[in-house]
Amino acid sequence: MPLRGKVVITCAVTGSIHTPTMSPYLPLTPDEVARDAIAAAEAGAAILHLHARDPKDGRPTPDPDVFMQFLPRIKQSTGAVVNITTGGGHGMTLEERLAAPLRAKPEMCSLNMGSMNFGLFPLLEKYKEFRYPWEARHLEMTRDFIFRNTFADIERILKELGEGCGTRFEFECYDVGHLYNLAHFLDRGLVKPPLFVQTIFGILGGIGTDPENVVHMKRIADKLFGDSYAWSILAAGRHQLPLVSMGAIMGGNVRVGLEDSLWIGRGKLARSNADQVSCVRSIIENLSLEIATPDEARAMLALKGGDKVGF
Repeated sequence: MPLRGKVVITCAVTGSIHTPTMSPYLPLTPDEVARDAIAAAEAGAAILHLHARDPKDGRPTPDPDVFMQFLPRIKQSTGAVVNITTGGGHGMTLEERLAAPLRAKPEMCSLNMGSMNFGLFPLLEKYKEFRYPWEARHLEMTRDFIFRNTFADIERILKELGEGCGTRFEFECYDVGHLYNLAHFLDRGLVKPPLFVQTIFGILGGIGTDPENVVHMKRIADKLFGDSYAWSILAAGRHQLPLVSMGAIMGGNVRVGLEDSLWIGRGKLARSNADQVSCVRSIIENLSLEIATPDEARAMLALKGGDKVGF
């Protein structure tokens, strides 16, 4: 891959996992998402991974009109690559999940590489009461929930967004089988290198946070994709910084942000996404590595450019 040795920092700004009760610093309104995303880019994030939330109560929303309240502001204020979720939030239909990406036609979207159990319900034990009634329901429903991305779903996303909009993908791989699913689409010519492979550790239902698993996922990705991919690491909760640091040492790119972890140290909430970006940037630079600029990330991942999006 070109630019090996330069580390792309992705920042996942709000996501759909954490709820308002869990942190007062979680951005919920379009203003907050825009502000936090812009600050994260200024701190060194080359890619901004974005979800939307209902500004009334912070619940995840697929509404393109909400996305459009912050996407143009982020584009006007930063040079960062805008990456929009296609995973959306738990319980959203594929049509709902695709509504904002198809309108925005971004340079990049996330793409979960398979259906899976996606358990958030253990978080219920950590909070005595919730700010909004929807929060406890949101967590409890994952006890009996499967996040759906069938082969047909993935084919549709690749066709409508990939072919139709020139969007490329952050291929989210929550387990080893997801790497083989991606290899299947590569073999069929439905995805083309360079691939951006995001290996994800620590979601209940996916691969765990053992360091051996990081090494194993990298080894299998190397076997399947050779030099035709860029590797990135994402770890949930308190495992975020240890595992992304390990990944950076191994030559990987990194993802941080309040979607993946609310923390910046033992028992210490991150006050912003920029806090986490600054922290991981310091780790990377202390390892004698350089962070990639947004344009270097575009070159590495063969993106179409910010002038060709729909916002």
